[in-house]
Amino acid sequence: MNEIRLPKLPDRTTVKLTIAVSPDLKSALDAYAKFYTATYQEEEAVVDLIPAMLTQFLSSDRGFARSRGQKRE
Repeated sequence: MNEIRLPKLPDRTTVKLTIAVSPDLKSALDAYAKFYTATYQEEEAVVDLIPAMLTQFLSSDRGFARSRGQKRE
């Protein structure tokens, strides 16, 4: 087999999740999307921001990283 520096790419298949949120959380998410737009002058839908928000949250949770045996980035 040929040697290659780039490892095999991970599975990039997306998984669709459907969730229900409280009216207060929906309002906060809408406000966050407006804040994002004001900050970057680029409008993004809440549904497009949520995956990035969850990724950021999970990567910054030290306890969660420890429980999975990972180093915090």
